Amino acid sequence: MGRARTVLGIAAIAAAAGAAAWALRDVPAALGGRPGRGERGERVRRSPQFRDGAFHNNVVTTTMQPATAGQMLRNLLLGGEQRRPVGRVPLVTSNDAATAPIAEGLAITWYGHATALVEIAGRRVLIDPVWSARCSPSRLLGPRRLHDMPVALADLPPVDAVIISHDHYDHLDMATIRALTRDGEAVFIVPLGVGAHLERWGVPAGRLVELDWNEQATVGDVTLTLTAARHFSGRGLARDNTLWGSWVIAGGGRSVFYTGDSGYFDGYAAIGAEHGPFDATLMQIGAYGQEWPFIHMTPEEAVAAHNDLGGGLLIPVHWASFNLAFHAWTEPADRIWVEAKARDVRLAVPRPGERVDVDAPPAVDGWWQALT
Repeated sequence: MGRARTVLGIAAIAAAAGAAAWALRDVPAALGGRPGRGERGERVRRSPQFRDGAFHNNVVTTTMQPATAGQMLRNLLLGGEQRRPVGRVPLVTSNDAATAPIAEGLAITWYGHATALVEIAGRRVLIDPVWSARCSPSRLLGPRRLHDMPVALADLPPVDAVIISHDHYDHLDMATIRALTRDGEAVFIVPLGVGAHLERWGVPAGRLVELDWNEQATVGDVTLTLTAARHFSGRGLARDNTLWGSWVIAGGGRSVFYTGDSGYFDGYAAIGAEHGPFDATLMQIGAYGQEWPFIHMTPEEAVAAHNDLGGGLLIPVHWASFNLAFHAWTEPADRIWVEAKARDVRLAVPRPGERVDVDAPPAVDGWWQALT
């Protein structure tokens, strides 16, 4: 009997070790590449944003407020907020963007979290695409998606450009990048250093463009400009060895601004003065907290930044899809709706997958409030 128990124990340990190895098998590749080598490394070191071995924000800090591990744990376990939807998030699965990209006008489809498709000047620009079930280096660990993607990646219409704001897992996903590389011809336009990750994942050099702040790339008649943001970067233990940023998408007399992840800062007024006004802004509104006020904006700050930019229609992003902070699931949308009405800002809050005609946006109907 004792010998049988030993054999069973060894088998259980072996099975557990095998399961752990399976769960972690993608982690080394998902961590990405090293940006400090070769010509890429030289460009990194020449950047005005790079000093003392890391990228930095201009003047402002991203330091987190002092909070003990106990405080964080209490917020996590005892906060009392409804941090997940109580029912199924309504999805729009009609895939209207699969028709020919509009040559005139401007359309934006939000797929969830920060992933969006901008149709402008006859081109399609895909922003921060993440189709995986988790924003994590592992398939089994990390924040899990709160709703399905409304359109399968294989059903996404052909895109002309993919832009990335920074290399955090909820904005840069290895599996999605590999699929887009394999199944399409889009060029990938990324901040300095981020190209090392994509290169490791198989993106050919001829389809990869790296930019510093205020540098541009063109795709047809569309100009893509990397602009400043107040954030940080890193996919492993090393931090800030790749750049982060926001994006200006302009073409055919139309323009869109995307914040990426950012705390509020006076750079928005400067971006608006140089590149605005904007027909639409995609503003980060979720995953804020009192411990990190310099890293993510609150909804009220997002409205203020939208006005600084000279924004027309505000479309909130970076909420609803992943549980990344301690606030209630619906709180970002509730707060930005209130603030937008108070400051007379045009607002659209689409369901995931809903294509918004910027010139004729749908009325806000509070669809998320049924899920709390």
